[in-house]
Amino acid sequence: MKTQLSILNAAVLATFTSLATTPPQALAQSQTTTLPTVEVVGRQQSGTYHAEEATGTKSELPLRELPQAVRVMSRQTLDDLGAIRLDDALDYVGGVSRQNHFGGLWDNIAIRGLAGDINNGMSLLLNGFSGNRGFNAPRDMANVERIEFLKGPAASLYGTSEPGGTLNIVTKKPLWKSGHSLEGYVGSYDFYRFTLDSTGPITQNFAYRLNAAFEDRGSIRDFIDTQRTLFAPAFTWKITNATRLDYSGEWLRHRTPLDRGVVAINNQLGVVPRERFLGEPADGKVEVENYTHQLVLEHDFNTRWTGRMAASYKTGSLYGFSTEPQPTLQADNRTLRRQRRFRDYDSDDITLQGELTGRFTTGAVRHELLLGAEGYRFRIDQLLNRVNPTNAAPYAIDVLAPVYGQPQPIPLPNTNTHEEQTNLAFYVQDTIKLGARWRLLVGVRQDRYDQELFNRRTNVLTTQSPDATSPRAGLSFLATPTWTLFANAGKSFRPNTGSNATGVAFDPESGKAFEAGAKWEAADKTLGATLAFFDIRKKNVLTADPANAGFSIATGEVRSRGMDFDLTGQLTRALRINASFTYNEVYVTQDNTLEVGGRLLNVPRVNGSVLLVHEGALGQGRYGLGGGLTHSGKRLGEARTQAQANTGVAPFDLPQYTLAKLVAYWRMNRTLRLSLDVDNLFDKTYYTNSFQRTWVAVGAPRTVTLGAQLKF
Repeated sequence: MKTQLSILNAAVLATFTSLATTPPQALAQSQTTTLPTVEVVGRQQSGTYHAEEATGTKSELPLRELPQAVRVMSRQTLDDLGAIRLDDALDYVGGVSRQNHFGGLWDNIAIRGLAGDINNGMSLLLNGFSGNRGFNAPRDMANVERIEFLKGPAASLYGTSEPGGTLNIVTKKPLWKSGHSLEGYVGSYDFYRFTLDSTGPITQNFAYRLNAAFEDRGSIRDFIDTQRTLFAPAFTWKITNATRLDYSGEWLRHRTPLDRGVVAINNQLGVVPRERFLGEPADGKVEVENYTHQLVLEHDFNTRWTGRMAASYKTGSLYGFSTEPQPTLQADNRTLRRQRRFRDYDSDDITLQGELTGRFTTGAVRHELLLGAEGYRFRIDQLLNRVNPTNAAPYAIDVLAPVYGQPQPIPLPNTNTHEEQTNLAFYVQDTIKLGARWRLLVGVRQDRYDQELFNRRTNVLTTQSPDATSPRAGLSFLATPTWTLFANAGKSFRPNTGSNATGVAFDPESGKAFEAGAKWEAADKTLGATLAFFDIRKKNVLTADPANAGFSIATGEVRSRGMDFDLTGQLTRALRINASFTYNEVYVTQDNTLEVGGRLLNVPRVNGSVLLVHEGALGQGRYGLGGGLTHSGKRLGEARTQAQANTGVAPFDLPQYTLAKLVAYWRMNRTLRLSLDVDNLFDKTYYTNSFQRTWVAVGAPRTVTLGAQLKF
């Protein structure tokens, strides 16, 4: 694999050389790229919910013509929601459900019912680079321009991913008009936040942007508070009219106790108060720290051909102690034994990309051809010490009358591994315009994946080197100037880490997805909707080995079927809408342990949302007033085995919930804006996700946040 990366490095250098030697005549033919200067910094005003394109598709086709369901959450939507973290926006997108968030230390969702790796979380991209290898703190929204939900398989472009969909986070870029914003927020439960957004040109050809955020947040949960710091610089250098270099960086530190939530007693939630913490305050905070650097060089060879070379380097670490409940209560239904853990994880991830895009015609057919290569090397070291409770040392807590401060056991060595993953891939995509009404998209990616996992405790080295071919094809029919019918099919893959009882590496997960639907966009392009039906099957899912306790085999299969709907944009000049609805049947079709026909964790059959914001003039400024509703149906809260189903053991479910929010703002003048956000308006008790009945995450109570945004 090192040889393969060397070949890719040589290709990168060769392309840079070709950029440097491009004839001046070709440069003269290119067009200067300018960045938008409307709404320079800070919270948006009079922006749009509806997007016409998404960079994550790697196609210039407008979203209405693209044969794929894509939902873009714009900066205006994020601002109207008062979104501070990614988690604040997830309930307002069709097909998205919340998953186990690792005690508040990461983001995790399922798209169309299919979650990612249990140890790495969801499929997530950051500006087109993998953003979730290793452990990553919950994403802050201070430097985010938009979120692109690429529904369906994305493996033909990005490789390892889930067939249900992938998120692409797009960060803010430097602008060529100076602007600065300072924002301050105070809220319920000792919430304080300060952000900075500054951008502008330094010279005629060099511009910068700096986003920073500082946050101290309390909680309804006893002993739980969080501190986070974000520092995100960026610059753009116009080397020539045809060549541009972009840099984006991030440093994020997130510190909070690991909080597994509450427990259910006799399958009932609510007996244990929602504020009760069942860990140990003496453990202190777990710290997650991430550094990211991304560099992108783009060059227009002429008006038809563009080259792109890019590199990303990301590091991550997670460090700290925690006390975590065992899976079941004792016979008295109030004594909960716990396990004390210590984690020290460290990772680094380097990726190189090279792409060439050409726009040309063959007869009456127009092509947008993408040729690309990508290579990455990912390394992660994981040290986990833990101590299990015993009859002699139960390390227990009474969930109904907790007493904290008991002597803490010293965690003993459990896991000590060094893992390296390397990958080399080549991909091609052609977006074809077949006359005025037909659009055809075809693509394929070939991945060569190598993994080495060294167990330092046993001195055992496990390796695997699977290949994967991931094709995709889609077709759109522009039935009218406003209506489009579309369909697509594709494959996906995701390597399984580890090995079976005999030391043999697992086959990768593989998925097949089919999607068909319709899109509508108003003639003035201010309002649009997408309705999509999908059928997804995934195999080689890890499941328990019935012949070897504590080991797994890759024989599980799952299926997801349903529909999702999104509507975004302007109902009138003064009224914005964001609405979604999902119906999703996702269940196990084959497994050695889990109930065949049983549901998957945390995925409701039905969920939906609506956000309406009215805007108008008030004095010398403008105001906005609106509200939102989100609904999540009943979800499975703990995996159910076939044996439990056969003996009639009732499943453990999380109850459905419906939440309301209020949003309001007043832009007093061109420089000062005041805002009010009220979440969970009626103070409902609800539960967002679960891994087992003793790890149930509690939703936030009613919270009120006041903000002031100053532009200058």
